[in-house]
Amino acid sequence: MKTLFLLRHAKSSWKDDTLNDFERPLKKRGLADAQLIGKLIRQRELPLDLVISSSAERARQTTQLVLMSADRQVETKFDERLYEAGMRRLLTLVSRLDNQANAVMLVGHNPGFEELLKTLTGEVNAMSTAALAGIEFDVDDWSLIKARTGKLTLFITPKELKSQP
Repeated sequence: MKTLFLLRHAKSSWKDDTLNDFERPLKKRGLADAQLIGKLIRQRELPLDLVISSSAERARQTTQLVLMSADRQVETKFDERLYEAGMRRLLTLVSRLDNQANAVMLVGHNPGFEELLKTLTGEVNAMSTAALAGIEFDVDDWSLIKARTGKLTLFITPKELKSQP
């Protein structure tokens, strides 16, 4: 079985208009939300063998804060191909993942993540900032992952976590 987690970067700041889109950092809410998702990963003991993140600053910060809050030492790669990636590029990346990793988290951007989630599961969910989706596949080889072969097993947003007792 393979598990793919999709984590959209946390809320970014538009405060500094001298920065281009790639360089935008997280805003205060984004910093807190990334830590909240990390705590969820730790509490639920979600498996993670590999994390591949967009190399955009807001995704880098999200990845680092989530892993720190989750208290995880996981192989992490920053890949510029995830920046502005559409569904097809993301699906290609997933299908080429190393089979040694059974649970992989991608950290990136919309609209690609929403499109990939819909393609893999047939379900439509709004991937708001810092939303985390977990998809399970009944395969042993990432190359066998195709449209509608995944089962959505987790979908949560920071807003939902904050409203829980």
